[in-house]
Amino acid sequence: MATGDIDQQDSMLDFDNYRFQPEEDDSSSMSLVDHLEELRWRIFKSLIAIVVGAIIAFIFRDYIIHFLAAPLPQGADLPITHGKLVVTGITEGFTTYLLVSLAVGVVIALPVILYQTWAFVAPGLYPREKKYAVPFIFLGLLLFVVGVSLGYIVLRYPVEFLVTFAAGTFSELITAQSYFTFVAFFVLAFGLVFELPLVLTFMAQVGLITSDTLKRKRASSHIGMWVAATFLTPGADIYSPIILGVAMSFLYELTIVFIRIFTKK
Repeated sequence: MATGDIDQQDSMLDFDNYRFQPEEDDSSSMSLVDHLEELRWRIFKSLIAIVVGAIIAFIFRDYIIHFLAAPLPQGADLPITHGKLVVTGITEGFTTYLLVSLAVGVVIALPVILYQTWAFVAPGLYPREKKYAVPFIFLGLLLFVVGVSLGYIVLRYPVEFLVTFAAGTFSELITAQSYFTFVAFFVLAFGLVFELPLVLTFMAQVGLITSDTLKRKRASSHIGMWVAATFLTPGADIYSPIILGVAMSFLYELTIVFIRIFTKK
């Protein structure tokens, strides 16, 4: 009996060591406070990257403003402003520079933001998911840049239409705030739309959809995307929704290929 009691006590001690030792040695075991602290530092590093990017953009602000204002029609009848954008307040010119610099700073800091996001969620991923995390980040960055670039190329069509549509009746007084707000939403729409393959492929990775699902819903999806393209392009020209609709349809078909490559049945 004494020997049995000793063996039982030893087994209990072994069980206690097995149960409590991993919590002391496992560095990946984190409390809620630790997760919040890590999230705070990830956000802080991302904000620092945005500030640095905004400072760089502010240094080259004149070139950026000139580049973004290039889609304005050269022959626009703007007798009051001599073809330049208008500011309506004493501080609006300075704040416009700041807002444009901040927006460009976010684009410059996008690689850092994506990396900090991946570094925060990586400890909770399975090894097979971690394997695709870094390619997804670079692919998402590449798709966003391509979408923004295409949006800038297409931008001149809605701008030209909206500026010249009522030029015979009204004198166009284009403020810097209204113009750059329009540019930001228009270009951002193209950038986000080009993330469609990344989002759908991730959904396939977690088992929410399959390539067969996309094939079955191909017709209705294309119709829905073309309808969405008319609302995402805030101009009345016919070129912008057509170009965006073609891009969305192409990305949808490209997503089916991505799911076949990156997702195992």
